[in-house]
Amino acid sequence: MELAYIPSPSRGVLYLGPVPLRGYAFCIIIGVFVAVWLGNKRWVARGGRPGTVADIAVWAVPFGLVGGRLYHVITDYELYFSPGRDWVDAFKVWEGGLGIWGAIALGAVGAWIGARRMGVALPAYADAVAPGIAFAQAIGRWGNWFNQELYGHETHLPWALHITSSEGGRVPGYYHPTFLYESLWCVGVGLLVIWADRRFKLGHGRAFALYVAAYCAGRAWIEYMRVDDAHHILGVRLNVWTAVVVFVLAVTYLVLCARRRPGREEVVEPGALDGPAEDGTDTADGETKAEVGTKDGDGDEAKVDVTKAEKPEKSGKADPEDSPADSDTEPKAEAAGVKDTAESGKKG
Repeated sequence: MELAYIPSPSRGVLYLGPVPLRGYAFCIIIGVFVAVWLGNKRWVARGGRPGTVADIAVWAVPFGLVGGRLYHVITDYELYFSPGRDWVDAFKVWEGGLGIWGAIALGAVGAWIGARRMGVALPAYADAVAPGIAFAQAIGRWGNWFNQELYGHETHLPWALHITSSEGGRVPGYYHPTFLYESLWCVGVGLLVIWADRRFKLGHGRAFALYVAAYCAGRAWIEYMRVDDAHHILGVRLNVWTAVVVFVLAVTYLVLCARRRPGREEVVEPGALDGPAEDGTDTADGETKAEVGTKDGDGDEAKVDVTKAEKPEKSGKADPEDSPADSDTEPKAEAAGVKDTAESGKKG
């Protein structure tokens, strides 16, 4: 008799009349909202406009869903195109099957399109949304729990996952909950990126590269535990090879970018600081001040105060520091005065 285990839901879908409510879809939707919400907070903190993250996500999310499904269908094509299978099932995203590699790759294309339309640099946007994507993955993995899929080897640990379904070749029993392992790992990745970004001021895409590298490091060993069918190369699962290759690319970018473009972007969204959100008005003297980031001769960051002062009040006394335009009119006025004196002398 098992004393403790993680139970599986009896079913992954509830019906509200004729409308199906699928746990897998809900997890994906909640994850997207968390990623956009956190990404917006980080974007505004870096000097961007509220709402820009959501505007770009309108492009990134659909592209990501299509990319994730394409990767899954291509790498597991026998599930849909082998004899006895129905190819229409390839479009049933709600039944599970989204590859994170395709979702990130094609989602980046959608984000690039959205960022280009908004006049925003893609690396800065990627840095802002990186930890949110990790948390979205953590939430999305619970969709696999609803579908009773993606579990590991058999185990009798207290946190074993109890599989009860026998559909799709499943064998009821107690298995490693790899969905839970990956969910917890993704939470750790998101926290790591937030901490490292605050500590080292990551910019130019390095926060996103750190997220990718950290996720791949965990995905490699978690993928190795899974027992679901997968393609193998040299006896190793395809997704393990993918994680290794992407990890190397992410670390390489992280190192090279840190050498060539250290620091963080000074401006992430052109014109974002021109709005009323940053109120620099001093009510005491009516001056409006703004700090403009510049670099001195040594390449160090410096700040210059640009001041727009009130116009001096008109008075009878001339200002000794008049503009050049005013000083040019003084000789003309003196010449006119001499002429008037001469003419009055003639009349007298």
